[in-house]
Amino acid sequence: MKLHFRKYGEGEPLLILHGVFGSSDNWQTVGKAFAENYEVYLIDQRNHGNSPHHEDFNYDVMANDLLELMDDHKLESAHILGHSMGGKTAMNFAATFPERVKKLIVVDIAPKFYAPHHQQIIEGFRSVDLDALTSRGEADKAMSTVISNMGIRLFLLKNLKREDSGFGWKINLDVIERNITNVGSGLEADQKFDGHTLFIAGGNSDYIQEHDFGLISSHFSNYKFEKIEGAGHWVHAEKPKELFEIVSKFLTS
Repeated sequence: MKLHFRKYGEGEPLLILHGVFGSSDNWQTVGKAFAENYEVYLIDQRNHGNSPHHEDFNYDVMANDLLELMDDHKLESAHILGHSMGGKTAMNFAATFPERVKKLIVVDIAPKFYAPHHQQIIEGFRSVDLDALTSRGEADKAMSTVISNMGIRLFLLKNLKREDSGFGWKINLDVIERNITNVGSGLEADQKFDGHTLFIAGGNSDYIQEHDFGLISSHFSNYKFEKIEGAGHWVHAEKPKELFEIVSKFLTS
């Protein structure tokens, strides 16, 4: 699959993968900062952003999408950074194609199974009657009946797009909902990567917990761990400067 991406800067390639319901647009601030020293690819994963939609939606196909992008652009190897679902894609890619990864950065996700926990977000999307919608404000008002947090609504409403007949979602909501268990799937026991790896957790997030470190080390023998205090799951949005500094230090060490 030919993925949509935004490209900035020059230097060693750094590929950045967003989380579920997100897009490359969510990483532009941090991506442009990295572009001072790297050739940055902000990538829309399949069924997200401006990339194509497809019924197949799992980490095997998403890792192969990334391989196709690297082959198309003649990138023999690259630094790979992934957040949440993007972190799972990055981990799967590194375990499957280790020779293509310089350094791996995984943001606020562990290689374990996460039970489906996005029902409220899906209900938020479903609360918007696209056929009757006349403005973005109406969409926000409808979504607010399910999701009270304005920041989350603004994040989700980045997926709203104008079409000739009105409005639609950029994401392939039906396929994502049907495959939401795949989004939470963990790595298989034999999936390992021995290269330099950095796990970053938000201090206010519970996605990576102390008891996960044994599992992490069983898959990533050469890993480091950093926690960014004051950040929740969306580390790049809440603490972009701190994330940038930690990742930059790791990439140059």
